[in-house]
Amino acid sequence: MIYGSRLMFRMLAMVALLGVGLGGTARSAEIDVVELTARQVQEDLKQGKYNSRELTQAFADRIAKYNPVYNAIITFNPHALAEADAADSDRLAGKKLGPLAGVPVVVKDTMDMAGLPTTAGWAPLSGRAGGLDLIPTRDATVVQRLRDAGAIILGKTNVPVLSLSGTNANDSWAGPTYNAANPNFAPGGSSAGTATAVSASFAVLGLGAETGGSIQNPAAAQGLVSVKPTFGLVPNAGVFPSASSTRDVDGPLAKTVYDAAVALDVIAGYTPDDPKTTAAIGNVPYKGYAAQLVDNALIGKRIGLYGPGWRNAPLSEETQELYRNAIAVLEKAGAVVVQDPFSGSGFSSLAKPADVPDFGGYDLRGEESAAFDLQNYLGRRGPEATILNLAELREAVKQDPFSESGPASYIRIQPEFIQSLANPSTPPNLAGFLAAREGYIQSFNRVMIENKLDALMFPQMRTETPKLFSTEVIAETTVSEINIGGFPAVTVPAGYYKSDTPFGVIFVGKLWSESDLLNIAYGYEQHSKLRRSPELGQSVPKKP
Repeated sequence: MIYGSRLMFRMLAMVALLGVGLGGTARSAEIDVVELTARQVQEDLKQGKYNSRELTQAFADRIAKYNPVYNAIITFNPHALAEADAADSDRLAGKKLGPLAGVPVVVKDTMDMAGLPTTAGWAPLSGRAGGLDLIPTRDATVVQRLRDAGAIILGKTNVPVLSLSGTNANDSWAGPTYNAANPNFAPGGSSAGTATAVSASFAVLGLGAETGGSIQNPAAAQGLVSVKPTFGLVPNAGVFPSASSTRDVDGPLAKTVYDAAVALDVIAGYTPDDPKTTAAIGNVPYKGYAAQLVDNALIGKRIGLYGPGWRNAPLSEETQELYRNAIAVLEKAGAVVVQDPFSGSGFSSLAKPADVPDFGGYDLRGEESAAFDLQNYLGRRGPEATILNLAELREAVKQDPFSESGPASYIRIQPEFIQSLANPSTPPNLAGFLAAREGYIQSFNRVMIENKLDALMFPQMRTETPKLFSTEVIAETTVSEINIGGFPAVTVPAGYYKSDTPFGVIFVGKLWSESDLLNIAYGYEQHSKLRRSPELGQSVPKKP
């Protein structure tokens, strides 16, 4: 399908979302949605400054103006205004409201929304690109939890093919997504569309998903807060998988730590739909994550710093300078920093970078579950679905994502995956991955305990974000280690490179330490406040 046809579809979908037509109401036009937070929205709705319909319309108007250029949202919720009306009715009736009541949000395309296609960025799974639409009949668990919290889901956001890029969405059937902070640079992947939608104020906050940097990379690339949760804290039932039984996590992207904490309150915790979340029982704060946040959280905290003991990969000179500034914020706020606490621990030697071109040292252990996890995802869609397993998917789209010519062929270098592919209904051999996870956890915990550390703070990237259409990948500091180990992390805006691309730091902690990490990140945020609103309307580079 040609690009012009895709653009026409998106324009028609936006008209459906707007409901009352482009331009909205007079009152919606007066609402300044730029940098609006969930906390502010709740206060404004409470005071009657506007209602949810007017707010939803205001966001829809901004989307109509800028999304055709930035290409963040690719599927629109045609019921958004009706759902906003329902939220307004509940508020007027005095009903108990959820923590995100009336707040406009977006979700990653890989997250099922009943009645809307899940394309995973792959043309064979998009009717708009000449393929076959996968239309789920029920929501992913995290989507349902957003709805239960009262959020207004505006739509689904762009991703690269099968979420396989941690840098951009250039190969998506819907075309590239542009970085709201600077469209000449990569938006980060694979939650590229969510990051751009939130950074550009197309929504208050959004959900991303990560197997290898796909939450933290786009958040740092676009000056956002994000939470990559402990594996098993947030359910990913109903989310198109990369490695849902070993590495995949869902988490929020927001403009503030408080908003990210509120969103995590909504989506975290056990569900029988996702048995691995039994591990979350007893590990979610009784009063929630947002309730724990205090301004002086950094006083007396011991924070470990980046060095070759963690990963023997240097930082660029400009990154070093920005990192020094971030460290100064920590110390001024009362924290104690510990230089390279992993030195001599053997931690950095645990990595096994995949022998795959252009992977930037990525360690893919755990992805041997890919076929098994996709089989289970398809089966969850229910007996009324036309495609219930991997064999039926191959037959329906006449392609195999895991074939030697398929987009996920790189996983074939793992013998365990080849064995699993022969019978994807049978759990794969994960002995190698489990040994790697145990090794990372034991080494990590030992260093944290010996150095009495509360958290680590690293630059999220070792150098600035690469150009959008370059062949470079984002040079992160923490991806494989924390995805295999299952550790949580929180990114926070921490300045800007000379190119005006954002610089972000990432706080990493022990398993189930989200509450502490969010509190530390909140303290850092309150003493730095370095996010700035991007100026939209810049010219964007054309895809070569």
